[in-house]
Amino acid sequence: MAVFGLLAAALGVVGLVTPDAMLTVMGFDPIPDANRAQGDHTLVFLTASSMAALNMGVYYVLASLADWKPFFRWTVPFRLLTCAVFTLAVVTGRAPAGFLGVGLWEGLGAVVTGAALRFENRARKNAVA
Repeated sequence: MAVFGLLAAALGVVGLVTPDAMLTVMGFDPIPDANRAQGDHTLVFLTASSMAALNMGVYYVLASLADWKPFFRWTVPFRLLTCAVFTLAVVTGRAPAGFLGVGLWEGLGAVVTGAALRFENRARKNAVA
């Protein structure tokens, strides 16, 4: 959880400081500001998403430091949902193929988190038995 949190926070900072770099990582072609169409709010949405990623990253780190297991469990289904939505966005042509990495990152994180929680739960039960 702490590793995910640190990575999410770092990527949030990258998106805030160098939005074109974040667009490139996600498979989008950055458009120079001079070439942006009137009403193009790409950078506004990227700023909002990056700030959310920074905040979420901090939440994950703090939850990890507190060893807050309920929070960890809550993230699993919602990260799987995020994986499904982002993957569907690529499959339906709403997002470029590079965006699939974001969905897979969420899905893999959910599976690893769920497996770790299950492993810890079984280990705790075996220790009690």
